[in-house]
Amino acid sequence: MALVEKAPRAWQRMLSGRRLDLLDPSPLDVEISDIAQGLARVARWNGQTRGDHAFSVAQHSLMVEAIVGRLTSASPATLQLALLHDAPEYVIGDMISPFKSVVGGGYKSVEARLEAAIHIRFGLPPVMPKTIKALIKRADRIAAYFEATELAGFDDAEARAFFGAPRGINRDMLDVPPRPAAEIEKMFLDRFQAIEALRRAKGT
Repeated sequence: MALVEKAPRAWQRMLSGRRLDLLDPSPLDVEISDIAQGLARVARWNGQTRGDHAFSVAQHSLMVEAIVGRLTSASPATLQLALLHDAPEYVIGDMISPFKSVVGGGYKSVEARLEAAIHIRFGLPPVMPKTIKALIKRADRIAAYFEATELAGFDDAEARAFFGAPRGINRDMLDVPPRPAAEIEKMFLDRFQAIEALRRAKGT
């Protein structure tokens, strides 16, 4: 009699009690508390940064959202998309760009499904509009420039070669020093809730 192989587990249990299926994620299993918890404990730059604490994806996300707000008079929905632009990483971690190139399309398809589920959960477009995506990408590269030069050991010329010049934004506008995970988790949650309140007030 042939043995039937058991399918590998493709879900992760969250501290909220939810089980999120990575292959078929449901918006009903997405909780902002889990996102904040996870992102506050995922290190950018594979942990290769200066400071007593890891520079987390949650802190990076707050920086990107702040930059978007400075670059344009963005709507609350756009600010929320900026804050959540790396949200899938609360499940799959922050894979550095060189390794993404090695892994290829499988990673991207999982990331896209997770992003769509997260967006639907919070009443945002499942697929980010191209103009907003370009704006957030610009802000992301500006954030990466300052992270690279302030924390990750890049000199100015090297950072500009990879991420471009941070036009319109200077270091004093940003909160760069890495903060403790619990502190940044609360900051992320507080900012999400503040933007959510703005969205409700504007009916968006």
